[in-house]
Amino acid sequence: MSAARVRHAERSDLPRVAELAAQHAEYERAAPPVPDLAGRLAVLLFDDPAPRLCCLVAELPDGELVGYATCAPELSTWEGREYLHMDCLFLAPGHRGLGLGPLMMDAVADRARSLGLAEVQWQTPAWNDGAIRFYARNGALGTDKRRFSLRVNP
Repeated sequence: MSAARVRHAERSDLPRVAELAAQHAEYERAAPPVPDLAGRLAVLLFDDPAPRLCCLVAELPDGELVGYATCAPELSTWEGREYLHMDCLFLAPGHRGLGLGPLMMDAVADRARSLGLAEVQWQTPAWNDGAIRFYARNGALGTDKRRFSLRVNP
């Protein structure tokens, strides 16, 4: 896997990123992404003059994209500073345990450093023991919290 790489997504990658996001949602037992996800991501990543969102992709030597990570700066009220929130990190089945996960985490950490941020935060389902072990092996500390969402009409 040494020839595999992690790079910033390009506009042409977004249909594959949307496919991976659908696999990710299925894996996490969540509702599927919106049908026009690739287009929405294009607006956030490439059409905004100052994009907040960063999308990284894991690419095999043959050019196949097998994973993605997304992240954006957020604010910690308790610490009075920004951190990088990693919204997603996903590797397609069959491509886990090959060294791509640490490459993805390193790329996300590099993104935080490039923004002058000292921390990356994220969440994973409580039942995802494999991800929890992976993150712990890579030096992350976990806390027990539940995530909530509230839909509002704009």
